[in-house]
Amino acid sequence: MKTRQFTIIVHQEDDLYIAQCPEVGTVDQGETIEAAIAGLKEATRLYLEEFPLPEKAPPLITSMEVNYA
Repeated sequence: MKTRQFTIIVHQEDDLYIAQCPEVGTVDQGETIEAAIAGLKEATRLYLEEFPLPEKAPPLITSMEVNYA
């Protein structure tokens, strides 16, 4: 069994939390952040069992500030 770390992005839409994994493309939702993340973890595990990803270095994640009118 392999173990890898992935990024999780969570945002709220109406009464639900949407969790997504950008490296894999999986998405899930839940009434709480914890439920959305748990569903995403399971969806990602199932996806990777069918479509394994090649081994590579993790992405660099950073942020930027933009001024606009």
